[in-house]
Amino acid sequence: MRFKEGDKVQFIENNELIIGTIKRVNNDVGWVDLKVSDLSWFFRKLEDVVKVKEPELIAVPRFAADWIKHCKQREYDLACLLDYEDSDMSAEMYEWLISSADNQELLARAWLDGYEVEKEPLYYVQLIQGICGYLNVRNDGIQFLNSRGQTAELKTRFTEKEIKAMDKGGAYWQFAVPVDEVEGEA
Repeated sequence: MRFKEGDKVQFIENNELIIGTIKRVNNDVGWVDLKVSDLSWFFRKLEDVVKVKEPELIAVPRFAADWIKHCKQREYDLACLLDYEDSDMSAEMYEWLISSADNQELLARAWLDGYEVEKEPLYYVQLIQGICGYLNVRNDGIQFLNSRGQTAELKTRFTEKEIKAMDKGGAYWQFAVPVDEVEGEA
């Protein structure tokens, strides 16, 4: 197994499972330097250590991530996180949480094991067929049609929420095309 600096590994020392971080790998002699704490370092043969399997991060919606952050800042526990009866939870979070027991379990797993925020799908608004038929919005809010190339001053990829929030957003939404679909054609 190939190790690199920063890998989290485990090994047995005096019948105790020790977890440490690799600080240096010496493949020539087959040893690794491990830091277990500020005061504790170990040197082990490569074959005596195994990589710690990190749990895969759970993807949660932005509002769920905001709720977890809110609860951690207030030093709430898991029970408070899931208590939707007597809390300052947003309506969106409340609806999502009560809609499914799976969502409650997902939120609890995210709290315990860590999470990442779901990436919202992005869309182009293609009002006219052809290379210059895409909605472009400048930083100053001016809208016009051009190519789908996005720059720091020009936005061409939007979330559903951004499209629907625009003036004429309901109409624009009918012309929304997932970025992945268009990029796949290129």
